[in-house]
Amino acid sequence: MVRLKTLDLSLPKVAEAYVDLDVVINIADGGQNATKVALRTLYKTVFGGAKRLPSPPASAIVNMYTVPNPPMPACPPGLEYLTQVDQLLIKQKVELIEALIGFESNNKYEVRNAMGQNVFYAVEENDCLSRQCCGPMRSFTIRVLDNFGHEVITISRPLKCCVQELEVEAPPGNTVGYILQQWHPFMPKFIIQNENREPVLKLKGPFCGWKCLTDIDFKILTMDEVNEIGKISKQWTGLLREAFTDADNFGIQFPMDLDVRMKAVMIGACFLIDFMYFESNN
Repeated sequence: MVRLKTLDLSLPKVAEAYVDLDVVINIADGGQNATKVALRTLYKTVFGGAKRLPSPPASAIVNMYTVPNPPMPACPPGLEYLTQVDQLLIKQKVELIEALIGFESNNKYEVRNAMGQNVFYAVEENDCLSRQCCGPMRSFTIRVLDNFGHEVITISRPLKCCVQELEVEAPPGNTVGYILQQWHPFMPKFIIQNENREPVLKLKGPFCGWKCLTDIDFKILTMDEVNEIGKISKQWTGLLREAFTDADNFGIQFPMDLDVRMKAVMIGACFLIDFMYFESNN
C-alpha cells in the first residue's frame, strides 16, 4: 500500500482561482512515482479526469483559520477582563497570627467579580520592621497577579507623614495613574490623576472617614463634583470580625465604559483607603 503524506499548501496557493494538478502532485511526498500514480488515479476517479481543480469556496478558506480578536485600544496587557465588568469585590484574607497576637503581617487580597469568582490576587511586599513600627502609615508595594500568576498591576506607596500618594503601573513599569490625597480637616478627599498627572476624577469619603455598623461609601465624582459615577464601599463584616481583625471587604463600582487604566487606578485607591482608614495600628 502506498502511504501519502499530508499536503502542506499555504493559504495563498489554496486561494488561487485554480490549482494546477501537476503542482499538487509534485508537492506531495517529494514527487515519488508511486505516489504520483496513486494521486492521479484518485484524482481521475473523483474529478472525472479534469486537468485543473476548481477554486475552493470562500467559506472554506475562512473556516480554516480562526480570526484573531482585534487588539483593544489603550488596554494594558493583562487588564482585558476589566473592560467587561462594572464592579469588583476586594476581600482581604484573615491572618490568624494577627487575630491571635496582633503581629502585623503582609496584607493579602482576593479580587472577585460580581459572581464571586477570583479574577486577581494582590499581595503586599514589605519588611517586618516597617509593618511593626510604621503600622498603617507604612510604605508598600502591592503586586496584583492574574489567575496564571502573571503580575498585571503594581501599586506603590512611598513613606509620607502628611499628604498621601499612590502610583499605579499596568503592566509593571508603565504608569497609568496616581491617587493624591487632598488635605481636609474632616473629610477624606482624593484626586485621581492620569499618567500625565492630569486630574481626571475625584474621590470623596464621609465625614471623618467612618460610620458605625454600616457600609462606608467613598464616592467617585467628576472633577466638578456634580455627578457621581461610582463608589468604593467599605463593607460592614460583623462585630467580631471588625473588632478582632483588620481584614476588610470592599466593593468597587464604576461605569462599564470607564477607561480600563482608571479602573486599575481605582483598585489602587481601594488599597490606599484600606491602609489609611481601616488598617488597625497594633
